[in-house]
Amino acid sequence: MTIAKADVLAVLRERGQHHRADFVDRELPERIDPVRHSGLLATLHLDPAELAGSGPA
Repeated sequence: MTIAKADVLAVLRERGQHHRADFVDRELPERIDPVRHSGLLATLHLDPAELAGSGPA
């Protein structure tokens, strides 16, 4: 299971966290591994289970 970076960016921008979205856009691949990047997702208060259901695997 991976998460589309576009989904993460959309959530962050909806929250008004544009600087964090820009960081994620620069630093992470197009498909994010929720296990490998669990710390960052937790820091951003993102639930991998919710994000994984919003795009193709």
